[in-house]
Amino acid sequence: MRFWKMLALAAVTAFATSAAVAAELPDLKGRTIVAVTENAYTPLNFVDPKTGQGVGWEYDAFNEIAKRLNAKVEWKLASWDTMIQAVRDGQFDVGMDGITINDERKKQVDFSAPYMVSQQLMLVRADESRFKDAASFKPDDKLLVGAQAGTTNFFVAVYNVLDGDEKNPRIKLFDTFGASVQALKTGDVDTVLMDKTSADGYIGASPGSFKVVGEPLGTEEFGFILKPGSDLTAPFNAAIAALKADGTFDKLNQKWFYEYRAGQ
Repeated sequence: MRFWKMLALAAVTAFATSAAVAAELPDLKGRTIVAVTENAYTPLNFVDPKTGQGVGWEYDAFNEIAKRLNAKVEWKLASWDTMIQAVRDGQFDVGMDGITINDERKKQVDFSAPYMVSQQLMLVRADESRFKDAASFKPDDKLLVGAQAGTTNFFVAVYNVLDGDEKNPRIKLFDTFGASVQALKTGDVDTVLMDKTSADGYIGASPGSFKVVGEPLGTEEFGFILKPGSDLTAPFNAAIAALKADGTFDKLNQKWFYEYRAGQ
C-alpha cells in the first residue's frame, strides 16, 4: 500500500511540476516568428515525398513551442552555409538544422538551451567490410568521407577520423547533407559522419542500404540559433523546459526515430 501511495504521489508531483512549468510560459501575443531550416537532415527536417511539405522532429517541436508561447511560425528555407550568418544578420528569427552548440558558433549567434543530445557516428553502406571503425578507416587512402563544409560532421571527420588537414583530398564536399548520403549510397564516398538520430533516420528510410560502424566519436548538443541578444531566447528556453518536463520531446523521439523508421 505504501508503494502505491508513493507512486501516486510521484505521479501527482510530476504532473504538478509539468503544469507549473507550462503555466509560467511567456505569452508572445500572436507574434509571428520567422524560422529557417534546410529540409535536408532526416529525420529532423526533410521533405515528405508524399506531400512535398517540410516535416520532421524539428518542425513538430518548434510548432509546438510556438503554440505554447502563443506565437505563429512562418517557415523559410536556406542552405546550411548561409544559415548562421542570415540569422545573425536578422533575416530570420530562429534557425535549426541539427546545429551543434559550440564556442565558435556562440561568437556569431545566440543558442537556445539544448533540445537534443546526440553522438557522431560513421554511417556506411550495409555491405561495407573494408573497415570497422575510424582507426581502420584512416590508413586506407582510397577510402573517402562525404561532408558539408563547416559542419560538425566535417570537423569530426577532419580531426577525429583523418589527419587534421581541412584540405585533405579524402574529404569530398557536398552542398547538402542529403547529397553526401546519396553519394554514400551510390559508392562515391565510403562514409558520412552524422549524429545518432539522423543515422537512425536514414537507416529507417532506406532499409538494407546503411549501417553504423565503430564507437561514437563524440557527444554533441543541438540548439536553436538566434540573433545575438534576441528577446526570444528566454521564451524558447522556458518552452523547451516545459516540453522536456511533460514528455513531449519523448513522444517526438518515439514518432520520428522509431515509428517513422518502422513505417519506411
